[in-house]
This record gives sequence, C-alpha cells and structure tokens, in this order.
Amino acid sequence: MAGTATAQQIEAGATGYDAFALNCPSRRLIDTLGDKWVSLVVVALGIRGPLRYSELAAQIEGVSQKMLTQTLRGLERDGLVTRTVTPTVPLRVDYELTDLGRSLLVVLGHLKEWAELHMGAVDAARASYDATNAS
Repeated sequence: MAGTATAQQIEAGATGYDAFALNCPSRRLIDTLGDKWVSLVVVALGIRGPLRYSELAAQIEGVSQKMLTQTLRGLERDGLVTRTVTPTVPLRVDYELTDLGRSLLVVLGHLKEWAELHMGAVDAARASYDATNAS
C-alpha cells in the first residue's frame, strides 16, 4: 500500500537510524557500548565523578593498562568522556563524563544493577542447563 510506513521506518523514527538494518552506523555504537570495560568506566565516572587514570584503574579491578587506555580514548572520541590535563608536576589528567555520557549513565547504571540483582538466578539457570545438557 503506497504511503504506508514499513515497520523498519517506524522503528527508525525521526533519527533515520535503525540498528536492525545491516549497514546502520548505530550498530557500531551498540557494539562499543556492549564492551564490559566501557560500561564499567561510564558507571565508575558517573558514581565517583571526575577521576584520574590511577583512580579509575583502582576502581575497576582486572582492567589492564592497555584496555583502560583504549577504552578512555574511545569514549573521548565518541564524545562521552572529557580528558582534562592540568599542567602541574607531575602532570594531572582527569576524566569526566560529558552530558552525552551522563545520559548513557542512566541506562548502564540500570544494567549494572540488574546484573548484580539477577546474577544468582542466572547462575542457577546456567547450572541447570549445564546439568541437563552435559555430554
């Protein structure tokens, strides 16, 4: 029927982006946001406010220096984090969420809380599945 919007067009809305479409650039962003280090850095900065690199590394156990550096650079490139250099001796570098990053914090904060709240149920489901599907 001419003039009728497809479900894909409705889903895309006014933005013109549709993550279900194969070549939609929003898929790259979703891929980035699905990274565990990205989620943890955003939530840490949201909870604790501006942090130095060493403070972030201490807050997020298990993150390597390489991964934290790559994550912060990516978040800065995407406009989610700002990096402020203070010319002192030694040099001071602080990381802080931008307004865009703070808008993402709401979503990722809920995801973190959901994971912590439901981890026991997920572990039980995994154990049950593994017990019934053992080779």
